Amino acid sequence: MTLLTVERIKLFSTRSPWWCMILATALTVGLTSVFAATTKSRDLNDLTPSVTQFAYNFGLVVMMVMATLAVTTEYRFSTIRSTFLAVPRRTPALLAKVTVVGLVAGIVGEITAVGSWAVAKAIKPDAPLAIDTAQEYRNVFGVGLIYLLSAVLAVAVGLIVRQSAGAIVIELVYLLLLENLLPSIPTIGDNIQHWLPFTVGNNFIVAGQPETSDGPAVITGMPFGPWGSLVYFAAVCVGLFVVAGFLAKRRDA
Repeated sequence: MTLLTVERIKLFSTRSPWWCMILATALTVGLTSVFAATTKSRDLNDLTPSVTQFAYNFGLVVMMVMATLAVTTEYRFSTIRSTFLAVPRRTPALLAKVTVVGLVAGIVGEITAVGSWAVAKAIKPDAPLAIDTAQEYRNVFGVGLIYLLSAVLAVAVGLIVRQSAGAIVIELVYLLLLENLLPSIPTIGDNIQHWLPFTVGNNFIVAGQPETSDGPAVITGMPFGPWGSLVYFAAVCVGLFVVAGFLAKRRDA
Protein backbone atom coordinates (compact mmCIF):
# COMPACT_ATOMS: atom_id res chain seq x y z
CA MET A 1 0.00 0.00 0.00
CA THR A 2 2.91 2.37 0.74
CA LEU A 3 4.34 1.83 -2.74
CA LEU A 4 0.94 2.50 -4.31
CA THR A 5 0.67 5.75 -2.36
CA VAL A 6 4.16 6.78 -3.40
CA GLU A 7 3.42 6.10 -7.07
CA ARG A 8 0.14 7.99 -6.85
CA ILE A 9 1.91 11.01 -5.36
CA LYS A 10 4.65 10.86 -8.00
CA LEU A 11 2.14 10.61 -10.82
CA PHE A 12 0.04 13.56 -9.74
CA SER A 13 2.90 15.77 -8.58
CA THR A 14 3.39 17.02 -12.16
CA ARG A 15 0.96 18.75 -14.50
CA SER A 16 1.24 16.42 -17.47
CA PRO A 17 -1.12 13.68 -16.13
CA TRP A 18 -3.77 16.28 -15.36
CA TRP A 19 -3.49 17.79 -18.83
CA CYS A 20 -3.60 14.33 -20.41
CA MET A 21 -6.74 13.39 -18.51
CA ILE A 22 -8.45 16.65 -19.39
CA LEU A 23 -7.42 16.41 -23.04
CA ALA A 24 -8.51 12.77 -23.37
CA THR A 25 -11.93 13.55 -21.92
CA ALA A 26 -12.39 16.78 -23.87
CA LEU A 27 -11.39 15.20 -27.19
CA THR A 28 -13.58 12.14 -26.85
CA VAL A 29 -16.67 13.71 -25.32
CA GLY A 30 -16.29 16.89 -27.37
CA LEU A 31 -16.17 15.08 -30.71
CA THR A 32 -19.14 12.95 -29.73
CA SER A 33 -21.17 16.01 -28.73
CA VAL A 34 -20.41 17.64 -32.10
CA PHE A 35 -21.40 14.45 -33.92
CA ALA A 36 -24.65 14.17 -31.95
CA ALA A 37 -25.50 17.84 -32.39
CA THR A 38 -25.04 17.66 -36.16
CA THR A 39 -27.03 14.44 -36.58
CA LYS A 40 -30.22 15.26 -38.46
CA SER A 41 -33.63 14.12 -37.28
CA ARG A 42 -34.01 11.66 -40.13
CA ASP A 43 -30.76 9.96 -39.10
CA LEU A 44 -31.56 9.60 -35.39
CA ASN A 45 -31.97 5.83 -35.69
CA ASP A 46 -28.29 5.63 -36.64
CA LEU A 47 -27.22 7.27 -33.37
CA THR A 48 -26.74 4.16 -31.20
CA PRO A 49 -24.59 3.46 -28.11
CA SER A 50 -21.85 2.02 -30.34
CA VAL A 51 -21.74 5.18 -32.45
CA THR A 52 -21.17 7.33 -29.36
CA GLN A 53 -17.81 5.57 -28.93
CA PHE A 54 -16.46 6.36 -32.40
CA ALA A 55 -13.83 8.74 -30.96
CA TYR A 56 -12.55 6.58 -28.10
CA ASN A 57 -9.19 6.03 -29.84
CA PHE A 58 -8.36 9.73 -29.52
CA GLY A 59 -8.52 9.56 -25.75
CA LEU A 60 -6.74 6.20 -25.78
CA VAL A 61 -3.71 7.68 -27.52
CA VAL A 62 -3.52 10.54 -25.02
CA MET A 63 -3.69 8.20 -22.01
CA MET A 64 -0.99 5.99 -23.50
CA VAL A 65 1.21 9.07 -23.74
CA MET A 66 0.49 9.79 -20.08
CA ALA A 67 1.41 6.22 -19.11
CA THR A 68 4.66 6.42 -21.06
CA LEU A 69 5.64 9.73 -19.49
CA ALA A 70 5.00 8.30 -16.04
CA VAL A 71 8.03 6.07 -16.64
CA THR A 72 10.29 7.98 -19.00
CA THR A 73 10.29 11.21 -16.98
CA GLU A 74 11.68 9.26 -14.04
CA TYR A 75 14.54 8.05 -16.19
CA ARG A 76 15.03 11.54 -17.61
CA PHE A 77 15.39 13.18 -14.20
CA SER A 78 17.04 10.12 -12.59
CA THR A 79 14.37 9.85 -9.88
CA ILE A 80 14.03 6.19 -10.83
CA ARG A 81 17.37 5.62 -9.09
CA SER A 82 15.93 6.73 -5.76
CA THR A 83 12.96 4.42 -6.31
CA PHE A 84 15.17 1.43 -7.03
CA LEU A 85 17.44 2.25 -4.09
CA ALA A 86 14.41 2.25 -1.82
CA VAL A 87 13.08 -0.97 -3.41
CA PRO A 88 16.18 -2.97 -4.47
CA ARG A 89 14.14 -5.86 -5.87
CA ARG A 90 12.53 -3.35 -8.29
CA THR A 91 9.60 -5.61 -9.22
CA PRO A 92 7.25 -4.36 -6.42
CA ALA A 93 7.96 -0.74 -7.44
CA LEU A 94 7.25 -1.49 -11.08
CA LEU A 95 4.05 -3.35 -10.21
CA ALA A 96 2.91 -0.44 -8.04
CA LYS A 97 3.59 2.02 -10.85
CA VAL A 98 1.76 0.02 -13.51
CA THR A 99 -1.17 -0.56 -11.12
CA VAL A 100 -1.60 3.15 -10.38
CA VAL A 101 -1.15 4.25 -13.99
CA GLY A 102 -3.42 1.48 -15.30
CA LEU A 103 -6.20 2.28 -12.83
CA VAL A 104 -6.05 5.99 -13.65
CA ALA A 105 -6.22 5.24 -17.37
CA GLY A 106 -9.09 2.79 -16.83
CA ILE A 107 -11.09 5.32 -14.82
CA VAL A 108 -10.54 8.00 -17.45
CA GLY A 109 -11.61 5.50 -20.11
CA GLU A 110 -14.88 4.84 -18.27
CA ILE A 111 -15.47 8.57 -17.80
CA THR A 112 -14.93 9.30 -21.49
CA ALA A 113 -17.10 6.37 -22.61
CA VAL A 114 -20.01 7.03 -20.27
CA GLY A 115 -19.63 10.78 -20.81
CA SER A 116 -19.78 10.36 -24.59
CA TRP A 117 -22.91 8.24 -24.31
CA ALA A 118 -24.53 10.59 -21.77
CA VAL A 119 -23.85 13.75 -23.75
CA ALA A 120 -25.27 12.18 -26.91
CA LYS A 121 -28.38 11.13 -24.99
CA ALA A 122 -28.74 14.64 -23.56
CA ILE A 123 -28.40 16.28 -26.97
CA LYS A 124 -30.61 13.79 -28.81
CA PRO A 125 -33.03 12.30 -26.23
CA ASP A 126 -35.15 10.72 -28.97
CA ALA A 127 -32.28 8.66 -30.39
CA PRO A 128 -32.20 4.89 -29.66
CA LEU A 129 -29.45 5.17 -27.04
CA ALA A 130 -30.81 2.74 -24.45
CA ILE A 131 -28.22 0.20 -23.31
CA ASP A 132 -30.00 -3.16 -23.41
CA THR A 133 -27.79 -5.83 -24.97
CA ALA A 134 -24.47 -7.35 -23.89
CA GLN A 135 -22.82 -5.82 -26.96
CA GLU A 136 -24.04 -2.35 -26.01
CA TYR A 137 -22.77 -2.77 -22.45
CA ARG A 138 -19.36 -3.84 -23.79
CA ASN A 139 -19.38 -1.00 -26.29
CA VAL A 140 -19.72 1.60 -23.54
CA PHE A 141 -18.45 0.11 -20.29
CA GLY A 142 -15.74 -2.03 -21.89
CA VAL A 143 -13.74 0.98 -23.04
CA GLY A 144 -12.18 1.41 -19.60
CA LEU A 145 -10.66 -2.07 -19.77
CA ILE A 146 -9.00 -1.28 -23.10
CA TYR A 147 -7.62 1.96 -21.67
CA LEU A 148 -6.27 0.12 -18.62
CA LEU A 149 -4.52 -2.61 -20.63
CA SER A 150 -3.19 -0.11 -23.16
CA ALA A 151 -1.64 1.85 -20.28
CA VAL A 152 0.12 -1.34 -19.15
CA LEU A 153 1.54 -1.73 -22.65
CA ALA A 154 2.61 1.94 -22.72
CA VAL A 155 4.39 1.60 -19.37
CA ALA A 156 6.20 -1.45 -20.78
CA VAL A 157 7.34 0.46 -23.85
CA GLY A 158 8.52 3.30 -21.61
CA LEU A 159 10.56 0.86 -19.49
CA ILE A 160 12.15 -0.68 -22.56
CA VAL A 161 12.97 2.53 -24.45
CA ARG A 162 13.44 4.83 -21.40
CA GLN A 163 13.22 7.99 -23.54
CA SER A 164 9.97 9.94 -23.84
CA ALA A 165 10.20 10.95 -27.49
CA GLY A 166 11.35 7.55 -28.71
CA ALA A 167 8.75 5.59 -26.74
CA ILE A 168 5.87 7.86 -27.75
CA VAL A 169 6.88 7.81 -31.42
CA ILE A 170 7.05 4.01 -31.40
CA GLU A 171 3.56 3.78 -29.89
CA LEU A 172 2.01 6.32 -32.25
CA VAL A 173 3.63 4.87 -35.36
CA TYR A 174 2.51 1.38 -34.45
CA LEU A 175 -1.02 2.28 -33.32
CA LEU A 176 -1.86 4.85 -36.00
CA LEU A 177 0.16 3.55 -38.96
CA LEU A 178 1.39 -0.04 -38.76
CA GLU A 179 -1.87 -1.59 -37.59
CA ASN A 180 -3.60 0.14 -40.50
CA LEU A 181 -0.91 -0.57 -43.10
CA LEU A 182 0.02 -4.19 -42.35
CA PRO A 183 -3.40 -5.53 -43.50
CA SER A 184 -2.68 -4.11 -46.97
CA ILE A 185 0.17 -6.60 -47.56
CA PRO A 186 -0.93 -8.92 -50.39
CA THR A 187 -1.94 -12.49 -49.52
CA ILE A 188 -1.05 -12.41 -45.82
CA GLY A 189 -2.43 -9.01 -44.88
CA ASP A 190 -5.83 -10.22 -43.68
CA ASN A 191 -4.30 -13.01 -41.60
CA ILE A 192 -1.89 -10.57 -39.95
CA GLN A 193 -4.67 -8.11 -39.18
CA HIS A 194 -6.63 -10.67 -37.19
CA TRP A 195 -3.76 -11.04 -34.72
CA LEU A 196 -2.71 -7.41 -34.25
CA PRO A 197 -3.17 -6.57 -30.56
CA PHE A 198 -5.13 -3.32 -30.83
CA THR A 199 -7.32 -4.73 -33.59
CA VAL A 200 -8.12 -7.72 -31.40
CA GLY A 201 -8.65 -5.43 -28.38
CA ASN A 202 -11.05 -3.33 -30.44
CA ASN A 203 -12.97 -6.50 -31.28
CA PHE A 204 -13.85 -6.85 -27.58
CA ILE A 205 -15.78 -3.61 -27.90
CA VAL A 206 -17.31 -3.96 -31.37
CA ALA A 207 -18.06 -7.71 -31.66
CA GLY A 208 -21.72 -8.00 -32.54
CA GLN A 209 -21.99 -4.39 -33.71
CA PRO A 210 -23.57 -3.91 -37.17
CA GLU A 211 -20.89 -3.55 -39.84
CA THR A 212 -22.70 -0.51 -41.27
CA SER A 213 -22.50 1.35 -37.95
CA ASP A 214 -20.64 4.65 -37.69
CA GLY A 215 -19.05 3.44 -34.47
CA PRO A 216 -15.59 1.84 -34.08
CA ALA A 217 -14.62 -0.21 -37.13
CA VAL A 218 -15.76 -3.83 -37.25
CA ILE A 219 -13.31 -6.43 -38.62
CA THR A 220 -14.90 -9.66 -39.78
CA GLY A 221 -13.41 -13.13 -39.39
CA MET A 222 -11.69 -12.47 -36.06
CA PRO A 223 -10.28 -15.63 -34.41
CA PHE A 224 -11.80 -14.88 -30.99
CA GLY A 225 -15.11 -13.73 -29.62
CA PRO A 226 -15.34 -10.57 -27.51
CA TRP A 227 -14.04 -11.99 -24.24
CA GLY A 228 -11.42 -14.13 -25.95
CA SER A 229 -10.22 -10.97 -27.69
CA LEU A 230 -9.90 -9.23 -24.34
CA VAL A 231 -7.88 -12.13 -22.92
CA TYR A 232 -5.57 -12.10 -25.96
CA PHE A 233 -5.05 -8.34 -25.73
CA ALA A 234 -4.39 -8.62 -21.98
CA ALA A 235 -1.86 -11.41 -22.58
CA VAL A 236 0.05 -9.26 -25.09
CA CYS A 237 0.09 -6.21 -22.78
CA VAL A 238 1.04 -8.16 -19.65
CA GLY A 239 3.59 -10.24 -21.57
CA LEU A 240 5.33 -7.12 -22.84
CA PHE A 241 5.32 -5.68 -19.32
CA VAL A 242 6.97 -8.87 -18.00
CA VAL A 243 9.71 -8.51 -20.62
CA ALA A 244 10.10 -4.82 -19.73
CA GLY A 245 10.31 -5.64 -16.02
CA PHE A 246 13.01 -8.23 -16.68
CA LEU A 247 15.04 -5.70 -18.66
CA ALA A 248 14.54 -3.02 -15.99
CA LYS A 249 15.98 -5.37 -13.38
CA ARG A 250 18.97 -6.25 -15.55
CA ARG A 251 19.94 -2.76 -16.66
CA ASP A 252 21.38 0.11 -14.67
CA ALA A 253 18.94 2.88 -13.82
